[in-house]
Amino acid sequence: MDLSELERDNTGRCRLNSPVPAVCRKEPCVLGVDEAGRGPVLGPMVYAICYCPLSRLADLEALKVADSKTLSESERDRLFAKMEEDRNFVGWALDVLSPNLISTSMLGRVKYNLNSLSHDTAAGLVQYALHQGVNVAQVFVDTVGLPETYQERLQQCFPNIEVTVKAKADALYPVVSAASICAKVARDQAVKNWQFVEKLQDLDIDYGSGYPNAEEAEAQTGGHLSIAIVWQS
Repeated sequence: MDLSELERDNTGRCRLNSPVPAVCRKEPCVLGVDEAGRGPVLGPMVYAICYCPLSRLADLEALKVADSKTLSESERDRLFAKMEEDRNFVGWALDVLSPNLISTSMLGRVKYNLNSLSHDTAAGLVQYALHQGVNVAQVFVDTVGLPETYQERLQQCFPNIEVTVKAKADALYPVVSAASICAKVARDQAVKNWQFVEKLQDLDIDYGSGYPNAEEAEAQTGGHLSIAIVWQS
């Protein structure tokens, strides 16, 4: 996964995508939406979509994709590599949002909260897939906020597409699990190669995945924990 654009400038946002499989332009497709990076102390928020023809959904399920939070980093990398091998019927796209962009959005004169930013980013990726020629028939989304409100909003944006928004969708629908894996693989890579604007001295880079959750950090760093301190005023 080429994140060189983000590595050159991690203060804005960047979008990445796979080639669109020819079959996804012809046949009705199912598309999943999920994110990684809501609530960390370090690194970007990454939104991802993954899609495939409805006729090949069983083939996607056969890859044994699962909620990325239940998988180790090596398992996520292995599954993403499998999806890349199957790019004749599987496609994906990412929107990587920097901490600077998120903070600027939320702290501006006109308030733009994280849920609204998340909803707009997800809708933007679905629209991006449509612009790329993907024949999207069904969309499944892991919810942010109330699923009923979120689903109604997306359904209004895409009236000709069947939209389903659920809590824990990344554990319920394989296509959302696949999107979850794409998002987490990209975020893990971004955090590993993160360039600090602050020019920090003697930085211990063994900070895991960038979350304050000690158990996840320990799992990510093999037991060597870094401490993240957050000041609140």
